[in-house]
Amino acid sequence: MKARVHVRLKDGVLDPQGAAIGRALAQLGFAGVGEVRQGKMIELQLDGTDRAEAEARVRAMCEQLLANPVIETYTVSLED
Repeated sequence: MKARVHVRLKDGVLDPQGAAIGRALAQLGFAGVGEVRQGKMIELQLDGTDRAEAEARVRAMCEQLLANPVIETYTVSLED
């Protein structure tokens, strides 16, 4: 089973990387781009077939290591 975790900064948390990307896009001539927020995507290959257990494990991984729940949000998606 594969898990994908998308992590991004919470709304209201300063995102200097996103701002730098936005400025670079403008300098390259890409007009009409508003606020840019960047994040990260993590793929995990998991053993087992129990979706509920896999999701619980991945959420525990996020809370302990993959995301900083104070300033970041995350979503988990699973595929067989």
